[in-house]
Amino acid sequence: MLQRRLGLTQATAINMIDMVGIGPFITLPMVIGMMNGPYFLYAWLAGAALSFVDAMVWSELGAAFPKAGGSYNFLKEAYGPKGAGKMMSFLFVWQTMIQAPLVIASASIGFASYLSYLLPLTPLMSKAVSGGVVILIVILLYRKIEAIGKISTFLWVGVILTLLWIIGGGIAHGHFFEPIQHMNDGLTINYAFIAAMGFAGVKTVYSYLGYYNVCHLGGEIVNPAKNIPKSMFLSIAGISILYLAMNISVTSVIPWQEAKESEHVISIFMQYLAGDTAAIVVTCLVLWVAFASVFSATLGYSRIPYAAAADGAFFKVFAKLHPTRQFPHVSLLVLGGIAFVFSLLFKLSDVISAILAMRILVQFIGQAIGLLLLRSRRPKEVFPYKMPLFPIPVILAILMWIGILISTGFEMVLAGLVVIGLGLIVYFIKAKRTSEWPFQKA
Repeated sequence: MLQRRLGLTQATAINMIDMVGIGPFITLPMVIGMMNGPYFLYAWLAGAALSFVDAMVWSELGAAFPKAGGSYNFLKEAYGPKGAGKMMSFLFVWQTMIQAPLVIASASIGFASYLSYLLPLTPLMSKAVSGGVVILIVILLYRKIEAIGKISTFLWVGVILTLLWIIGGGIAHGHFFEPIQHMNDGLTINYAFIAAMGFAGVKTVYSYLGYYNVCHLGGEIVNPAKNIPKSMFLSIAGISILYLAMNISVTSVIPWQEAKESEHVISIFMQYLAGDTAAIVVTCLVLWVAFASVFSATLGYSRIPYAAAADGAFFKVFAKLHPTRQFPHVSLLVLGGIAFVFSLLFKLSDVISAILAMRILVQFIGQAIGLLLLRSRRPKEVFPYKMPLFPIPVILAILMWIGILISTGFEMVLAGLVVIGLGLIVYFIKAKRTSEWPFQKA
């Protein structure tokens, strides 16, 4: 049985290192290029707004059902443990077996990309690096949860120091507030701006993902009714401020017209401020952050197949805990193995939109609707955390996620629907064999 050993500090650290990762360093020039103007900061504000609103949904569900697996349990409870909840939770685990390794692979691929600033890498060498990162992460996670909590806090310190150095460099440069003063230059609210916000929002939301990682570890959090919501809101607040400050800092030194063309914008930023040695050091710290993100994401996702298997809804082998260290080692090894393969096959640009498209319908929108269902049929006492102005934040979250889904593009939406369709086929075959009809009364 999993043990509750992670406190608020460790839970917040796990969330924050998952959120940062390589995402903001890679997507910073992408967002500027998509917005193509000094008003690119609005895309980061929009990503923060969606994260805050969605975190209210996660907080109600996470505090009420603090178990390993997060959304697996939320969907099962919302749609009925003996009814359609079986199907929804199965679909979540099904798409997790694909998108979770994609998330892990995206961070490892980004790690290899930034490493190319320090070392010239051939395509084969780059793949070897990204695959090696995944292997090393699995080795580090192959231990007791309390040891992992200490490692997470240690990695978190590196994440915060990196961002503070980048922000401090821009402040010391003396023009820190210029990007804010000019962020409305040329701004026109029209269809083109809204469309650009949607496309850029896909990248910023990707950079914020991970604020809910603590919910996947719900069975290992001390005092979950308080610490799960607190850790999410603290994570989002802290990372939002750091992201905005980092973007402002970089573009106060490098004009946005130049920043949008730079693959290693943080390295070039520090080279401009303090020379080649500082650029090398900050690149190493960015790599530290990317590594920390892979660590946190792999930790959280490894608990999802375990929770489903322990519940009898997935392959039994995934329910096995390590005999002495008490963690789901089969789940960890399988997800790590798939992520290793993905890190060798795909490019970073191919996975960011796919990650979101696969998750929005079943996970984000599915559990938001599920919360509405739960609140309508269960007493308020079931929910230790209650969002203000319910149900307005839930409706806002659903509408915003629909907008992000559309912005991922037709091909990605189609790919996500194909994954769901295949999952439905597998589920109904399984249901027929076990005589379990998913739409019976819960």
